[in-house]
Amino acid sequence: MRHLMNPLDFTVEELDRLFDLAGDIAADPAKYAHACAGKKLATCFYEPSTRTRLSFEAAMLNLGGSVLGFSDAASSSASKGESVSDTIRIISCYADICAMRHPKEGAPMVAASRSGIPVINAGDGGHQHPTQTLTDLMTIRALKGRLGGFTIGLCGDLKFGRTVHSLIAALIRYPGIRFVFISPPELKVPDYITDQLKELGIGYEEVIRLEDSIADLDLLYMTRVQRERFFNEEDYVRLKDFYILNNEKMALAKEDMLVLHPLPRVNEISVEVDDDPRAVYFKQAQYGVYVRMALILTLLEITV
Repeated sequence: MRHLMNPLDFTVEELDRLFDLAGDIAADPAKYAHACAGKKLATCFYEPSTRTRLSFEAAMLNLGGSVLGFSDAASSSASKGESVSDTIRIISCYADICAMRHPKEGAPMVAASRSGIPVINAGDGGHQHPTQTLTDLMTIRALKGRLGGFTIGLCGDLKFGRTVHSLIAALIRYPGIRFVFISPPELKVPDYITDQLKELGIGYEEVIRLEDSIADLDLLYMTRVQRERFFNEEDYVRLKDFYILNNEKMALAKEDMLVLHPLPRVNEISVEVDDDPRAVYFKQAQYGVYVRMALILTLLEITV
């Protein structure tokens, strides 16, 4: 039995096979419409989510399986004090595979250590979000034709953004990657990440103004400033609109630069950018369903 806690749990070769499978699903969804008939996915979400939870549920339903679970801690026995360990033991009696989101870092890992079924980390605090990273990688590979050999800018909340941390960890395994970290000083990427990049000899720079670097980017990964990660409202209000990507800034970018965003967005990408063919964040959300379908099949060891 295998779990997914971290994007590095899969080798580069295994990821290639996963993305090949996801691509085949996208090309011929009818072929996989009954692959998980009789199987159940439990979605255990201890904090709110729209995209991740619904994309997992859509993925399982597209495979012919069924879903059960809860969408916040208040509607689970966690509100009565039940531990994650006990919850997953019970869930293991009801379902074949579980996707878990939790505000505490490491909670899905604790669940995996006690589980009788595969557990997928659907986000744990500000730590990891591996299925979003798989979605990001597939989007890049599908639209750029490669993973590697590009400059990527990561903009916004680089301190608390688990999607950013996971993506950086995954991309450093590919050749020719250069990072540009775009953030206010208060939200800069953690030192442990830049220390690792220095140790590996991977190029990066840190800038404050998006306009100063957008022309050099092959990919721009925008993130929102996350209200739920701040300790006080004053800091959030001061930083929430620090970056707003609009048509004026897009005019400075390369004609083939792609804009990604894990969503939800707030104000950091103006809606006018949605009509730009370089804005691929809604395609990215669709790729997320195919990736999760491929992941469910892989962890359940189902072949079609």
